[in-house]
Amino acid sequence: MPTYPEKPRILSRREVTRSQLFKVEALELRFSNGAERSFERLMGSDHGAVMIVAMPDPEHVLLIREYAAGFDDYVLTLPKGLVDPGEDIVSAANRELMEECGFGAHDIEPLVELSLAPNYMSHRMQVMLATDLYPQRLVGDEPEALIVETHALDELPALLARDDFHEARAIAALYIARDRLRSEISRPRIW
Repeated sequence: MPTYPEKPRILSRREVTRSQLFKVEALELRFSNGAERSFERLMGSDHGAVMIVAMPDPEHVLLIREYAAGFDDYVLTLPKGLVDPGEDIVSAANRELMEECGFGAHDIEPLVELSLAPNYMSHRMQVMLATDLYPQRLVGDEPEALIVETHALDELPALLARDDFHEARAIAALYIARDRLRSEISRPRIW
């Protein structure tokens, strides 16, 4: 197993600014070789977040079309949201699925944890696989109704060719879910 240097020592930390969703924290660090550097990082929710790969049947996935302020455009992505205080990730995934897609799931399991820009952000997202769906709508916090689309999981290359489908976490989640489902199908069953 490789050896890694000792983690840098945090000499000081201070909040630079805060918004409704994030806070920016400045860190003064000393590395094990004596080098000192200043870093800033974006701190997200303390409760975490979920992204849901919702499968209405074994070959298809539900995607949502929603306005993305960062791009000032509508994008196609997976349903997702923050975990509320006191909520576990399975309950959060089911709630978000009901709010954003109008479905609940009888079976929800964790697939993987993903991060985004870990050099600058502490945000982690739990990717959940939801199957055995049933119609159920909850009112969410979206400012407008989301458009729900059904896409074949085997058509990921066609999705990647689209101008409106480019969120890295959603792309990774779909490939991970597809590969997991394929391995489950090809695994021999012992009765």
